[in-house]
Amino acid sequence: MIQYPRYKRHRFSSFQVIIAGFAAVDLVGALLLMLPIAAQQRCVTPFHEALFTSTSALCVTGLVVQDTGSYWSAFGQSVILLLIQIGGLGVITVGAAFALLSGRKISLKQRSTMQEATAAPQMGGIVRLTGFILRITALFELVGAALLLPTFCADYGLRGIWYALFHSISAFCNAGFDLLGTEGAKFVSLTRYAGNPLLTTVIAALIVFGGLGFLTWEDICTYRLDFHRYRMQSKVILVTTAFLLVLPTLYFYCFEFTAGSARQRILLSMFQSVTPRTAGFNTADLAAMGSTSQALMVVLMLLGGSPGSTAGGMKTTTFAVLLANMWATFRRREDAEFFGRRIDGSAVKNAATIAGMYLTLFFLGAFVIAAAEQLPMSVCLYETASAVATVGLTLGITPQLGILSQGVLIALMFLGRVGGLTLIYAAFGSSPAHSRLPQEKIAIG
Repeated sequence: MIQYPRYKRHRFSSFQVIIAGFAAVDLVGALLLMLPIAAQQRCVTPFHEALFTSTSALCVTGLVVQDTGSYWSAFGQSVILLLIQIGGLGVITVGAAFALLSGRKISLKQRSTMQEATAAPQMGGIVRLTGFILRITALFELVGAALLLPTFCADYGLRGIWYALFHSISAFCNAGFDLLGTEGAKFVSLTRYAGNPLLTTVIAALIVFGGLGFLTWEDICTYRLDFHRYRMQSKVILVTTAFLLVLPTLYFYCFEFTAGSARQRILLSMFQSVTPRTAGFNTADLAAMGSTSQALMVVLMLLGGSPGSTAGGMKTTTFAVLLANMWATFRRREDAEFFGRRIDGSAVKNAATIAGMYLTLFFLGAFVIAAAEQLPMSVCLYETASAVATVGLTLGITPQLGILSQGVLIALMFLGRVGGLTLIYAAFGSSPAHSRLPQEKIAIG
């Protein structure tokens, strides 16, 4: 009797599922935006422009080649908003939400994928965490929309309801898309409301709240003001976030925004320190800012928000772990420490790898765009930092870029959102090697 060889069924890893989910939603979004009904002029949008917009929305970036308010119709804006919401929550989280609402059971494999997508420390309680994510997101977005409603309704009438909801979701998801551009004044972002304390404060608060991470909000909701009972990760996130908000605000107030009243300077300084943390809104003319301030914003863009949040970038914990490792090295200590706890060596190695990958993509993308477009390197570095960290800030060159450069930005936005390690694990597998080579020392520094 002839026995035929059995072929082992290929099982996709959770990392491959995450990437495939993002890619599929991205493509569907691009096809929807190509429809004539998606544009104000009822024209077919070129595929590369539709793909750029879809990727930017899904990866909650905010870079655009067409002004959102004046080019896209109500249908097109609705597609963009849906992509922003999916990208902010995560494709896997949204899929799990539909499964929960339909009463389906979540398998062990699906729970593992959800754990990777939400950066949860363990698989246990992942379904409960997903429900918490949905509730806290709805709460912040609806409260934000209610607070923005008076300002937008006063300026735009009933259309202000849509504006309030759109900008609230865009801010909490750290997307940076706005609807305030017109045919005569495109790509204006929130510059019209630079002196409005209510709108700028609400938008800034939504950006920060969305960038803290859902696990941090779980600690805040569970333990209230009892900071000592928070997870160490939540403590690190809150302290690092405060540090990255206060110091840039002081710098911008003292050295960049030196004209105008104290209130105007505070609002401008505060907002420009918040928005590089992967939000993409702006209330000041970024191209008119000094080179030092632009360089500071590039650093803030690359650092980004926190893990398990709606924000992108290298993440605040990566920055904090690298600083802690430096401090341990200076003190000749074996391990990095936070709040009386030792950091696992793999976390330090992953932080260094992530930082190296983001910096490589950041510089490599800028070189390609600078060579292709014959633009100054400093402008291209600003653009690639904004793309790979999924921020959305620009010095104004995005709409003029060629197809090659737009393709580079699309790739950077996608890689920046799914995460460099996720891509590597999906391509090469996430199983650790069990064999070790002989060890030999090498001089460092």
